[in-house]
Parts: sequence; structure tokens; C-alpha cells
Amino acid sequence: MTTLATTSPAGSDTIAWLRLSACALPLATPISDAKVLTGRQKPMTEVALLFVELRTADGHEGLGFSYSKRAGGPGQFAHAQEIAPALIGEDPSDIGRLWTKLCWAGASVGRSGLATQAIGAFDVALWDLKARRAGLSLAKLLGAYRDSVACYNTSGGFLHTPLDQLLVNAAASIERGIGGIKLKVGQPDRAEDIRRVAAVRQHLGDHVPLMVDANQQWDRPTAQRMCRTFEDCDLVWIEEPLDAYDHEGHAALAAAFDTPIATGEMLTSPAEHGDLIRHRAADYLMPDAPRVGGVTPFLKIVAQAEAAGLMLAPHFAMELHVHLAAAYPTEPWVEHFDWLEPLFNERLQIGGGRIQVPTRPGLGFSLSEQARRWTRAQAEFGRRP
Repeated sequence: MTTLATTSPAGSDTIAWLRLSACALPLATPISDAKVLTGRQKPMTEVALLFVELRTADGHEGLGFSYSKRAGGPGQFAHAQEIAPALIGEDPSDIGRLWTKLCWAGASVGRSGLATQAIGAFDVALWDLKARRAGLSLAKLLGAYRDSVACYNTSGGFLHTPLDQLLVNAAASIERGIGGIKLKVGQPDRAEDIRRVAAVRQHLGDHVPLMVDANQQWDRPTAQRMCRTFEDCDLVWIEEPLDAYDHEGHAALAAAFDTPIATGEMLTSPAEHGDLIRHRAADYLMPDAPRVGGVTPFLKIVAQAEAAGLMLAPHFAMELHVHLAAAYPTEPWVEHFDWLEPLFNERLQIGGGRIQVPTRPGLGFSLSEQARRWTRAQAEFGRRP
């Protein structure tokens, strides 16, 4: 978006206009993880995006987004339409207060899940606007510890991918400059999981960081056996070996094995993450800013994680999480997916195993014409200056 802004006294600018867009991003190949192989979900064919574009009376702009997989996109868009009018005329600097206002505007449907995921798109847009207005990247606005973040690729390691192609994908990612590879596991045939992980480890060598993700599909006895089996594979972590809300089970695995346990992506509020942290149920915490309601609640979560001495690896949405991870004190990981790239005019720079934090103001991204073509519904509020 082009910004034509004037200067007003602090606190005098107000949100004059906003636009919501519901966008459906098609995936080139239907995606399957363990939830599909166990019959709990169907293959994923698209990602639903909710975009929020803001403009103030003085011409400052912000772009935010949230997303949903398989279901929930129309619901996010519908809820966003209901609460959007609450922002018109408000001071965009008051981000915490505005998050609470939007939450109370839809309080009867709860303070987590779909309702706050809709709020997340507004919240990210407000933070993007604030950083743009300051002439800083979001990472610099928050207080960056680093200018690049270690990254690992997930999109090449799904269970629908045959083993020979899996090896090609993993090697291509490393050649591209990505720092690690995550493989999906958790299928009914545990021996096949072991075979695939062993093959990738042998193909890449011992020096390449390797992670596995069971997507919550193991029960406690199976998780115990598989964690024990993978102890000798020198994995960076084993992700979601159990149900996302089985904090006691995850804590037992974290205490019993040297391989770190990673979880948290399916939780949808600071309160849920706080319960996980109190149980010591993760070595790596994996919050997802759009899922928890945006940057504002994400910062509350990582403050708890830092106090508990946890490592950080945000889930998905690298275009946003590269900024948030850069502002975490200890070295984090960011998950590399190239799925969202067609939605934006800009690209992240990757090399040497790391993603460079954009130096452009705000998130550093603008919507592409392709994103406009994939848009299925829009709604506008206020008057565009």
C-alpha cells in the first residue's frame, strides 16, 4: 500500500477506514499429515486468509492477516465484519485497549478460538501501522536481538510425499539455504515413520538439523516408544507427540528424554499457553500469533516463555513470525513455508540457514494482484481519506 501521510500531534490521528478481504489460497498439491492418515481430517487443498487494511485520517496505513486451514475461514470473516465498526474513530496507537474492545464486542462467543483469530488480523494491522509510522520494521519497533533468524522447512516433508521425493525436497531446501528439515510422522505404521526419518538422516548427514512432527496422533504408550526410538537420531525436537491439551503427558516426555519436546501451535490464548508452561510441558514453545489473536497476546505468551527459560519456534506464517522471533532473547527457529508467498509483492531473503528480517517499515509486505484475484468477499467500513 502507498502511504501519503501528514503529521498530527500525538494521539490526534484516528482510524478512518478499513477493508476486510476473505481470500482463498489454493495449494498445488493436497496436503496430508498424520491427522489425514488416521482418518480425522481430509487432505488440505487451500488456506483461507483474512486480510485487514487500515487507513487513518492522516493517511497512515497498516496491513494485517489471520488464516484458517480446512474450515473456519468464512466464520472468521463473518465475525470480523461484526466487530470492525468498533475501530472507526479510534486512536490506532492504543493497540492493547483496542484488542480488549474488539474482544468485548464479541465476548459471547469467547476469548479464544475463531473469535480471537478474527481479532488477530486487526491487531497485526495496528502493529504494522505503528511500525510504518515510526519508519521501523516491526522487529526493530519491538526491540530486535538479531537481524536474521534460523529457519527450517516443513512444506517438503508431508506424509503424502513419497520417500524418494522427500529426499529430493529435503536436499533442495538445504541447497536453497534453509537451515533444517522437519518431517511429518504419526502415521498408523510406526515402522514406516522410522524408515523415513532414518532415510532422510542418512541422505542429509548428521550435521543437518532435523525435526519430526506427529501432529497429536500418538497415545501415551506410543509416544513413549517413539521418543525412545528417536533418541539416537539427534533430533532438534519431537513435535506434538500427544494431544495439544495433554500437558501432563507432554511434561512426562520432556522429563524422560533428552530430545526436546515442542508443542503449543494449537493453543489459542495466553491463558492456554500459561497452563502449558506451568506444567513444564514443552522445551520449545510454538505459539502462532494469528491463532492467539495477534501480536498483542503473542507478546504476553513469549514473556511467560522467557521467564520459564523456554526456547521459541513460532508456528507457520513466517512473514509475521520472523519479526516476532527476532525480538526473543534466546535464539529461536522460524518455520519456513513458501505457501503464502504469492499473496505478497515482496519476498523474504534466505541463506546460510537463516531468514533475514526485513528492514522495510512494518511487516514489510504489501498485497499482490494475485491475492486480489483470489479474494472471495470484501467489506469496507468508514470513509477512505
